[in-house]
Amino acid sequence: MMKSALAGLSKLANTLAMGANAAGTLVVLGLVLIVNFDVIARGFFNAPFRGTYEVVQFSVVLIVFLQLPDVVRVDRLTRSDGFLNLLHHRRPVLTSNLRRIINAISAIFMGLVAYIMYPEFIEMWHSKDYFGVPGIFTAPWWPIKLAITASTALCCVIFVLKVITAQDRPQLVRVPEHDGPAK
Repeated sequence: MMKSALAGLSKLANTLAMGANAAGTLVVLGLVLIVNFDVIARGFFNAPFRGTYEVVQFSVVLIVFLQLPDVVRVDRLTRSDGFLNLLHHRRPVLTSNLRRIINAISAIFMGLVAYIMYPEFIEMWHSKDYFGVPGIFTAPWWPIKLAITASTALCCVIFVLKVITAQDRPQLVRVPEHDGPAK
């Protein structure tokens, strides 16, 4: 029962993480189009796209936080595993426990970020606060706050799944296309 619940939750988290990654990739594509449009408009028509700077700022934050859960899911988050890799051959149980501790701390951190950002999202949703230059380009803050909140909450869930499944059994958290050759 518990294993099937974990597998179901893991499948849902994987699907959401991959979907968010795909959305982040679409934001990158949109950003490329906007920057290219701005360059062409500046060069040929001497009429730059107003708001390019704000769109780039907005997009970079969206890209980072939309792609973060999938990065966590496939264990591509930047961290130093050199010590753990050296230790793994001599003390595999200790290494596994250290990885669980690191994942637990990461889950706590991501959970705290989500907890802190949620009220900011609600405030921005209700206040309809905008950033940018009025009359030139403005955009609401709430989509950024929502992306940060949802992303860090999903990262927290993925890290908790890694702690529960001990990460030595990655089949519940990772998908086959990211696994190396079987040992």
